[in-house]
Amino acid sequence: MQLLLLLFLVLAASANAQTPPLTLARALELAQATNPQLAVASAIGEGANAAITTAKARPNPEFNFLTGRQYLLQASAAAGAQQHFGVSQLIELPSVRQARLTLAEAGRDSTGFLMSETRLMLRGAIKQAFYQALRRRQEVTMAEENRRIVQDFERRIRIQVEVGEAARLELIRAETELNTATAQLRSAQLRSTTAIAQLRALLSLPASEEIRLDGTLDPALDLPPFAELRGASLASHPSLGRLRAESRRAQANLRNEETLRGVTIPLPFVNKRQGQIAEAAAGISQANASASVLELQLASQLERAYGEYQVASQQVRAYEDGSLKEAEAALSAAEAAYRLGERGILEVLDAQRVLRSIRYDYLNAQFDRQSARIELEQLRGSDF
Repeated sequence: MQLLLLLFLVLAASANAQTPPLTLARALELAQATNPQLAVASAIGEGANAAITTAKARPNPEFNFLTGRQYLLQASAAAGAQQHFGVSQLIELPSVRQARLTLAEAGRDSTGFLMSETRLMLRGAIKQAFYQALRRRQEVTMAEENRRIVQDFERRIRIQVEVGEAARLELIRAETELNTATAQLRSAQLRSTTAIAQLRALLSLPASEEIRLDGTLDPALDLPPFAELRGASLASHPSLGRLRAESRRAQANLRNEETLRGVTIPLPFVNKRQGQIAEAAAGISQANASASVLELQLASQLERAYGEYQVASQQVRAYEDGSLKEAEAALSAAEAAYRLGERGILEVLDAQRVLRSIRYDYLNAQFDRQSARIELEQLRGSDF
């Protein structure tokens, strides 16, 4: 029996060793290795590199061979088998080949920014999902603690009713409050399960693998001036870099089309590639306009996230400096007055609800600040 117990403990320890707690750093590593969005961006980058190889390639020589039989149609002609051999080599102008290569290199630059943009977006999504799961887990902990307090209070009321020290109505109120606390706990557990499932999907983890979170919120941040953040965002954000690279790519495409411009007369019509050149020029205008639109969007979103972080920080300080302590003191006073018979159960239950509400608001303010920080990092293009 002791041997079986020892074996069970060893297996349990082994299982725990195989599933270490999931930290934020570990979650980011897993996403880099397994997320399909990065695989798609990487494949696009490989295709852009291959396009450069294609652009560098020189035309192959062509070998022609014709064979057939010639029949005697004129007295001077000779009948019999006829064969024709030919070799041709297309010689490109250096300007044509260089324009094609420049276009391919601009495409590679664009896909490089696309890869950085994908990494940045994925990193932000992982952070949001990780901290959301932490938030829901903390809500479960708070709901469990609240239910334990209410259950203990209900048990004491029940004893008082049984010995005749309290009215039956007070027990009914306590039981109602306990049922409410139980329902809140179940709702918190459901939200936690949903948050874990979303994080699991982003990390591409199997459903059989347990996720045990290990993390804390980032400390309060002294934000740099808004103008500094805006300058960093406009200078280094990969989405903006990608659109600027697309503008350079469109310019390279225009030069390529202009290099290929010529006159061909297969019929009594003249083709100087006006349509292709105009289309390439329009592509430049479109890329430049898209970059300008994104600049405005980044500035607007950055200003909003900057304000949200400041407001959330002020709310956190307000709860820490007064509201939490006041609500805890009010509950202690209500419970003491109830034990002395100076207050009824309704005052105690109201004080519990107020404290629970303030604790939830404090928790929400903390995670709202964290969410605003993540968004600022996304808009800035790098972590603080």
